[in-house]
Amino acid sequence: MIKNEAIIPIHRPDAREMLFFLSCGIVMSVPITLFIAQYANPFLIGLDTISATLISTAILAPLIEEFSKIFPLFYRHGETQRSIFYLALMVGFGFGLTEFLAYVFIGVPWYIRLPGMLFHPSSTAISAYGIAVKKPIPFFALAVGLHFANNFLALTSILPVSTSILIVGFTVLTCWSLYKRTQEKIIN
Repeated sequence: MIKNEAIIPIHRPDAREMLFFLSCGIVMSVPITLFIAQYANPFLIGLDTISATLISTAILAPLIEEFSKIFPLFYRHGETQRSIFYLALMVGFGFGLTEFLAYVFIGVPWYIRLPGMLFHPSSTAISAYGIAVKKPIPFFALAVGLHFANNFLALTSILPVSTSILIVGFTVLTCWSLYKRTQEKIIN
């Protein structure tokens, strides 16, 4: 007996789709982050400023941001491991670009925010790799952990730029290592 099976062709995102996912990082992931944060931050009322800042920046922001960046990737179908990785880089880049411009607009020097332009695409791709290999929780936890380390050290280190460069460098190297493991294999 022959089964009726649907054949899903290998999907390779074109420039238009990559631009779409870049825009998802801007118009979808950033608003999701702001929406969730507006409901999470009131729970910090009553805490001293240092504790509230640490919890908001080092714990809540990594969880919220990493979730909001991978959210646009969950509806995908017929993707290969490699294509979901590329789309994740675009979403993360859109998010990172928006964050970069927002911080520069409020007066933070551009060179201080530049590492985030590498960090956000890389951490999003780490989570996407987990989706691609059907192990989303450990890789999402890794991305959140790296984000936590970066934010925590930026707040507490006497050399915040140096520690950020170290964490961002490790994140980019991890991303590259996972990229090399991806294949043009359809994710079931």
